[in-house]
Amino acid sequence: MRKKMILFLFLCLIGSITQAQETKKQTLPHSLAASTEKMMLSGSCPDDNVTWDFFCTAGRKSGEWTTIRVPSCWELEGFGEYNYGHDRNKASEKGLYRTSFTLPADWKGKRIFIVFEGSMTDTKVRVNGKQAGDIHQGSFYRFKREITHLVSHKSENRLEVEVSKMSSNASVNSAEREADFWIFGGIFRPVYLEAQPNTFVEYTAIDAQQDGEIRLEAFLNREVANAEIQVDLFDAQSGKKVGDFQAAYPTKTKQLIASSQIAGVTPWSAEDPHLYHAVITVSQKGKALHTLRERFGFRTVEVKERDGVYVNGQKIRFKGINRHSHWPTTGRSVSPEQNLNDVKLIKEMNMNAVRMSHYPPDKNFLEVCDSLGLYVIDELCAWQSPPYDTGVGTILLHEMLKRDINHPSIIFWANGNEGGFNFDLDPIFPQLDIQKRPVLHPWALFSGINTIHYITYHSGIRDMFNGREIFMPTELIHGLYDGGHGAGLDDFWNLMLSNPLSAGMFLWDFADQAVVRTDKNGLLDTDKDHGADGIVGPYREKEGSFYTVKEIWSPIFVEKKYITPAWDGTLRIENRYDFTNTRDCSFSYRLVRINSLEGEKEEKRGTIDAPAIDPWHKGDLKIALPDDWKRYDVLYLTAKGPKGEELYTWSFELTSPAFFAERILETIPAGASKATATEEDSYYLLSAAGIRVKIDKKSGLLKEVVNGKGLIPLTDGPVYITERDVVCKEVALTTADGLPRIDVVYNYQRGGEAYRFFWVMQDNGVLQLDYGYRPQDDIEMIGITFRFPEEGVSGAKLMANGPYRVYNNRLKGGILDVWEKEYNDAITGERWIYPEFKGYYSLFYGMRLLCPTPFEVYCASEDISLHLFTPAIQQQYSVERNFTFPKYPEGNISFMDAIPAVGTKFGKAENFGPQSQNHRFKIYGSPNLKNKIYFKFH
Repeated sequence: MRKKMILFLFLCLIGSITQAQETKKQTLPHSLAASTEKMMLSGSCPDDNVTWDFFCTAGRKSGEWTTIRVPSCWELEGFGEYNYGHDRNKASEKGLYRTSFTLPADWKGKRIFIVFEGSMTDTKVRVNGKQAGDIHQGSFYRFKREITHLVSHKSENRLEVEVSKMSSNASVNSAEREADFWIFGGIFRPVYLEAQPNTFVEYTAIDAQQDGEIRLEAFLNREVANAEIQVDLFDAQSGKKVGDFQAAYPTKTKQLIASSQIAGVTPWSAEDPHLYHAVITVSQKGKALHTLRERFGFRTVEVKERDGVYVNGQKIRFKGINRHSHWPTTGRSVSPEQNLNDVKLIKEMNMNAVRMSHYPPDKNFLEVCDSLGLYVIDELCAWQSPPYDTGVGTILLHEMLKRDINHPSIIFWANGNEGGFNFDLDPIFPQLDIQKRPVLHPWALFSGINTIHYITYHSGIRDMFNGREIFMPTELIHGLYDGGHGAGLDDFWNLMLSNPLSAGMFLWDFADQAVVRTDKNGLLDTDKDHGADGIVGPYREKEGSFYTVKEIWSPIFVEKKYITPAWDGTLRIENRYDFTNTRDCSFSYRLVRINSLEGEKEEKRGTIDAPAIDPWHKGDLKIALPDDWKRYDVLYLTAKGPKGEELYTWSFELTSPAFFAERILETIPAGASKATATEEDSYYLLSAAGIRVKIDKKSGLLKEVVNGKGLIPLTDGPVYITERDVVCKEVALTTADGLPRIDVVYNYQRGGEAYRFFWVMQDNGVLQLDYGYRPQDDIEMIGITFRFPEEGVSGAKLMANGPYRVYNNRLKGGILDVWEKEYNDAITGERWIYPEFKGYYSLFYGMRLLCPTPFEVYCASEDISLHLFTPAIQQQYSVERNFTFPKYPEGNISFMDAIPAVGTKFGKAENFGPQSQNHRFKIYGSPNLKNKIYFKFH
């Protein structure tokens, strides 16, 4: 067995630092004190594991001794059976672990403990054949057992661990196992030994306020008389000592308290996560007993009744998401690299908060939140009712708080979830937490905060949007497949910004909960629709909502602006940071002229002086544009935060679709002869420059297109997208400006004119389509559509907002550019190929469809969305009540004046705000909608 020893010998470092600093008072001789020493028995994470002997009692690979990697979830290692929490008949296998260890020679005379960071679930520990303490019940909590009197210092020691996947305590099973997430078995977090001096600090609690006031409590393993505590504080970034303080206790005590006021501290916040180290030394009559180090931050959290949540005196709106500790190949066992990447992704979306759903994470994740800056809700597990019973709940709550109490990132505690609240445990939180953080009951009103789940837009009678209490939904806009998350968020967030009682929200949820099924040839399984809820995929593939959220929650908000030739280069912006002035940000622009859909571009770049705008104030951003800026097509504005991180890049169209299409198409030379039209038995034939187009004489619809390379199978359009029956009234061949033209009129079967259009063949072979209609009121979508087979399509070069598809309530997140999109048949949440190819694309300018006979199409009208094939509906995991698949036209290529919205897992789109409603059209007084399309079949 490979053993690794990590000795936390801070003494040399501490001695060298303190000797270099002047102290106001006498410093205790902590360089002579014993520190906590640590020896790994397992690996530190799934990427750094150690092999133990293993026996599984039932299921796959059971009934024989073999080996397993530790830490791990045994299902992912090929043992036992998989279960999702909703499964009625759950596997109940046990795992028996064996390994051995030899103690370091200098550990003799010390107190020795074995520590488990997490084991699912009931865990019995034996050392050299003798049981070490009680069986531990509960999966997500660090626990330790003293083994001082069980170990040998002369010979190898034998460790045996029995882990039961299902607990003998029914409340543990109801809280952790009857849940809406995957349940696993095994020692899934690290195991190690700790060596302590005979008198040692069991844990510390630090309350450090933003103004530098600090109070520290150290809890000893036994009562000590004449105890002294020395605290030395260091800036974690610079290593510089910033202060020290002491306290002495002549009478016997287990609790040592010291306090002070430290000048010039930098407060911790999600925007500026400044950290400090406290080096704590406990002594007796001048003899140092134990030294340890804790990392913390100075910050103040306050809930002001019927007002809001304040951090360091500033009201905060939390832009958060729920996150499981999960990785497809290792289950609940995750690595520091994965934790770091998850926090970076969350912050990349411009979020400032994360909820630990529905259990405490591994400690490393909280450390990353401390260092990179995220506000955290740390949660005692209980998916729903019933919760842990009071006996086991008290034990687990103590374990959670004693481990996590000093993390500055933790702003709230949560006592269970959605009715899984043990009210007997509520008083224990403030007893243990020196900071007295607010305790939440997610989905209920508690601690003056209503955390109700899955509300609809502007909902509430005397509560929520229409109440008097602070509200902060801890689950909202439930993601599923491609629905939820960013869809509806813009309206929700604007409404929350307008309500002073809103403390923000937490979206559900971060990543698709898919596991690799080692029993099903590596199938990536989300348990039907239960786990496909993420804004990123199982391997953190970004979905379209990722960028929607990033734009909506950007701390720099840019007001909507249509740029005209008279524009003076000024954009109105709002600083939505809580603590940062915009002068600490940076801004730049890029002007781009697009010369073809093949990617030929001209660019010009520049920087912009950052204005000084205080948090939550507005101001002007002035761009010093070059004299020739009007010849470009798109302006890109990029804002970066103080650390150089990109907040968002916005695009502004400078050229209209009509002008762009005219500029591109005028380069096409005319044919050797003029465009012509001939009448055949069933169709009109339009010809020019080698292009032959057949128009059906009865319907006026496109019947066939042929160029020099062969057939282009674009047919059966333009069909008006309407729920009413229409009939063709007239098809007439005429001329206009010397060019052949076919006029077509359709009427409603019962009523007047539905729509009209005309075809014009230009001398250069470009086919022009002009069309107009008068929409009905209260419609989900409207436009025209054509048929085109998917077979042979390899991709598209698309000038539109992209690269992801959109819905009417998820229009933000894209930027205008030419996107080279490879064909795929992705199903969001089932086939993780992003960006998806099929769907709606807003602000459409033009497209080259890549197929055996490619062609181009250009739009000469503003604000048209392209429908580019219809996505496949969720097949393997579809559910009856699926609100996340909106309507699409019957054709495959459509040009849309209005597109539908998309819903969430739990709600129809109509519940999520103005952008999620059907489209309204004023019947009287509004002109018909008129558009123009050009087809280039060369």
